[in-house]
Amino acid sequence: MIPSRLAPAAALLAFALLPAAAAAQTGLVIEDGQAQIVPAFADCLANVRDEMTANLDRATGDYSDFWAGRDYLNHIDGVRAATLMSHGFNDWNVMPEHSYRISMALRERGVPLQIFYHQGGHGGPPPLELMNRWFTRYVAGVENGVEDDPEAWIVREGDDPREPTPYPSYPHPEAESVVLHPPGGDGHWIGTLSLDGSGAGDAAGAAPGTGAGTGVIVDNFSFAGDQLAAAEWSNHRLLYATPELREDVHLSGVATVRVRVSADAPAANLSVWLVSLPWTGGGEINDNLITKGWADPSNARAEDIASPRTGTPLAPGEFVELEFALQPDDRVIPAGARIGLMIFSSDQSFTLHPDPGTTLTVDLGATSISLPVVGGNAALERALGVPASQ
Repeated sequence: MIPSRLAPAAALLAFALLPAAAAAQTGLVIEDGQAQIVPAFADCLANVRDEMTANLDRATGDYSDFWAGRDYLNHIDGVRAATLMSHGFNDWNVMPEHSYRISMALRERGVPLQIFYHQGGHGGPPPLELMNRWFTRYVAGVENGVEDDPEAWIVREGDDPREPTPYPSYPHPEAESVVLHPPGGDGHWIGTLSLDGSGAGDAAGAAPGTGAGTGVIVDNFSFAGDQLAAAEWSNHRLLYATPELREDVHLSGVATVRVRVSADAPAANLSVWLVSLPWTGGGEINDNLITKGWADPSNARAEDIASPRTGTPLAPGEFVELEFALQPDDRVIPAGARIGLMIFSSDQSFTLHPDPGTTLTVDLGATSISLPVVGGNAALERALGVPASQ
């Protein structure tokens, strides 16, 4: 949250699930040169968990007045503080979309902004030099030119967090959306993911190269996502992958996925992981998982899929269409790897755990993923070794 007594000048922004009224009474206070947490913050922590348990609505997950009161985008017009944003791309506690959405909104409103993203998980401050320059300018009032520095600082894979790479902004300004399609193939093994929708074409009912056909998923939360990605064969997921990359591919920004799906139950989970194959397991946090996201097919008809107010039970066998964003990321996928799209139902670590057995059917011809590729279509074409687009 924004330190309340620094709000008119500058802030180092983090996030908490607190109502706006509580947030206004909490935060970091500088007294006698020492940082202290105001007492109201401790009181809030002591009581907020019970309130959340009573109101969070795990049954539907729909966006309610309770969640709207904790959505800082609904209060962003009141933010004046020059903001230094810090977040980890692999923070699966406080998702990176939170800082991304807030930073985009601040940028649109002309609030002074600088963003630091690292490749780790929860926590992790910017380098001391970045913080020093920012607060020297916007708290101490020293004209040091920080407003002319690059807006975004990204820690590359394997780099020292104290030595981030500067970008003019985030996402990288040269990133462009490139759409990939699963044209067919048995996704219980590993099917094909391609630029033009051509490929194996042997999904159920598919003609070669048509992009028609369906894939079937049997939900079972007892299989974790990394198990499904590593499996040679599984009917609990669909997995489609590009050929091996001939050169590195840099992704920067937000991938979006389109899925047309039906279920044989009135409710079902839908989970999507973007992965780097082969799945090796262990190792570094960036070795295999690129990003991921989730959606509730019951909310397919919502006016805003990101903020659904009510869901509609699914009619068995009736297809619905969803388009939703995965978590923002900035990754270089190395040459020799394959970019994989994995679609499954219940995510063991993030969704509800319904009884196993619900069957989902995915219309492959109406399913795709849009990747934010630095260099756009031409860069991915080179990496895949396909002729350049005319």
